[in-house]
Amino acid sequence: MGTVDRQRVLAIWRRTAALSWPIALQQTFNTLMRTVDIVVTGLFSPAAVAAIGLADLYAQVPLRIGLGLGTGAIALSSQDTGRGATATRDRAITQALAIGFLTGVPMILLGFAFASPLIAVLGAEPDVVRMGGQYLTLVFAAAPMRIVGLVGARSLQGTGDTRTPMLVNGSANAVNILVTVGLGLGVGALPRLGIVGVGLATAISRTIEAAMITAAIASTRTDLSFARPRSVTITRQLVAVSLPNFAEGMSTSIANFPFNALLLTFGTEVTAAYHIGRRIYQQLTGPLYRSFNVASSIVVGQTLGEGDPAEARFAGLAMTALSVLTLGIGGAVLVGGAAPLARVFTSDPETLTHAVAFTRVFGVSTVFFGLFFPLAGSLKGAGDTRTPFYARFTGTFVFMLGVAYLAGIVFDYGLPGVYAGIVLSYAWWTLVVAAGFLWGNWADRAAAMMAERAGTAD
Repeated sequence: MGTVDRQRVLAIWRRTAALSWPIALQQTFNTLMRTVDIVVTGLFSPAAVAAIGLADLYAQVPLRIGLGLGTGAIALSSQDTGRGATATRDRAITQALAIGFLTGVPMILLGFAFASPLIAVLGAEPDVVRMGGQYLTLVFAAAPMRIVGLVGARSLQGTGDTRTPMLVNGSANAVNILVTVGLGLGVGALPRLGIVGVGLATAISRTIEAAMITAAIASTRTDLSFARPRSVTITRQLVAVSLPNFAEGMSTSIANFPFNALLLTFGTEVTAAYHIGRRIYQQLTGPLYRSFNVASSIVVGQTLGEGDPAEARFAGLAMTALSVLTLGIGGAVLVGGAAPLARVFTSDPETLTHAVAFTRVFGVSTVFFGLFFPLAGSLKGAGDTRTPFYARFTGTFVFMLGVAYLAGIVFDYGLPGVYAGIVLSYAWWTLVVAAGFLWGNWADRAAAMMAERAGTAD
């Protein structure tokens, strides 16, 4: 690599670091909130850990809606920021927030009416059904606020402002952690509400987050503003970019239902161990790969908006290299420190043994996270959300679910067959998005979308 290329790479790495550290810190607090939930519920029983883990499968629905619409918002916001089209940008993010809030409203009714049956259908034990239903009711009650918070954060990030979402999310999650500990364990004069207290903490913090992010956009302290929607073209593009991303996330979430049912055949302790291992890798490496995912969307989207597809492609590859180097270190920590990390969450011997194994499986998989997420983020910044969807849909159902079931149950390899399915699914995700980034027409797609939106300005 020549001196000029090294300078370009280092410049992109510096820009990535400047954008990523607030996102990483935000994600650290976000995952810490969920980690505290698991730690607190782990003090109750393995059944409580399983309950919150199973309820979170359904709680991913508002999460996926928010992330899907947020991907559409960040794609249009970053591209229009790059080309200086603030009018279309503000209309797009306003529509995304309004659509997000409205789609979350029916989930409130769903939670009150069907929370317990939704847990029971997974084959859980009665105690798990009771606690999971209580928790899910409260989480669904905050669904509209959850979606608004996610979409608002992505909208601001598309402009290059990653600090405001960090401050908002960090404040809301600090409230969540304090209320979880206070109401979950009954600290001081507060009542001990158990898993209900954990759910209340989530609902309260998500409401605070939505209110703060909305106020930030409406204020003069951010570049975004609310604007009355005027163009069906913007709506159509927003939905076209968002839907595949929503389907991408939901493909994983839907597959998790039978996957968790598969884990339950090995026992409640194995199910709890899986969620502990998953929480450990998300806490330690999630902030990193998610920040690379968002930063790559911002950089590639803005660079395409400036009319330089060649530089956008170079930037995507440079950010991927930095991601692999960083996450490789994280993976080594997970593999080497699996046992002491798992002990933070459980003292039950059987659960601990399985949690160590799952943590090491996720540690080995981090090399694929390091490749997949920045490449997928680059594609999404260009408006190509279909390729990541194809990657996750096929990888999740064929490998994580299909291979795990065949190897673990049909061919009787047990949990090692499940471990193989998990690792192979992440490897497949990486292969598909790498092919899409290297040989896809995502730059042309972005140019066509921007030209179409340019005709809506008035």
